[in-house]
Amino acid sequence: MEMYIDPHLHAVSRTTDDYEAMRKAGVVAIIEPAFWLGQPRTEVGSFKDYFSTLVGWERFRAKQFGIVHYCTIGLNSKEANNEALAEEVMELLPLYATKEGVVAIGEIGYDDQTAAEDKYYRLQLELAKEVELPVLIHTPHRDKKKGTTRSMDVSEEHGLPPHMVIVDHNNEETVKEVLDRGYWAAFTIYPHTKMGSDRMVEIVKKYGPERIIVDSAADWGISDPLAVPKTAALMRKHGIPEEHIRMTCYQNALTAYSQSGQMEESDWLNPEPIDQRLKHAGNSVLRGGQAPRVEGPSDAVEN
Repeated sequence: MEMYIDPHLHAVSRTTDDYEAMRKAGVVAIIEPAFWLGQPRTEVGSFKDYFSTLVGWERFRAKQFGIVHYCTIGLNSKEANNEALAEEVMELLPLYATKEGVVAIGEIGYDDQTAAEDKYYRLQLELAKEVELPVLIHTPHRDKKKGTTRSMDVSEEHGLPPHMVIVDHNNEETVKEVLDRGYWAAFTIYPHTKMGSDRMVEIVKKYGPERIIVDSAADWGISDPLAVPKTAALMRKHGIPEEHIRMTCYQNALTAYSQSGQMEESDWLNPEPIDQRLKHAGNSVLRGGQAPRVEGPSDAVEN
């Protein structure tokens, strides 16, 4: 079976059915960026619990279905506009940025490109330098080209080398500049917006596979957690070389995020056996009466 990495998937919004379907389709690892939940948070405690879920329960839940879970930690651009709350969140970030499985600071950048967004983007770039992690940039949905260019300009002002920065939510308007400047260019494949699989095929045909990353950004909206394997299949159908498919749907994400020191291919090539009898903080992925999947003897200690 082919192996895929989905390096941008909001698993807290997905069900265990999605985990099972992803694993069956060949997804071996995912990266879950901290992001906006659809409704503005009003207390710093809600961020604390959310970050704890990313490094705790969600990492455990994915493992119980055969997928290795990593995450990125950051204050998203939309909620950076609540400055009083943003100040409190900034105090939290260093506590989580060095947790096991955290592979980048992100997703950060611009939404409406306000002064507050710029302030907290810059502060988090400095944090990334301090903890020596890559950066995952969220490019704005409105005025995307200007916001993408500005994101890279500011990153360079703060001395981050392009190879440590993944610029996501690209499209045909932004990809050339991102690649020309030496950044990783990631694309979120959505069913009806942003970037579709057919368009992604054409981009790989035009630009080749170097530093291009395919992801799903599957979240609480209309989105598809199987977008990466589906796009890979479409590439195959259109005659794109197998090595190019492997690079854009697996290797480039591994190369970019392994710079964190937290992500290695051996994490899924030599995994511990699945044992759904285990619990996290007393909680199981199963419900009453469901038979646990147990692949083999496990000496893992219950969390």
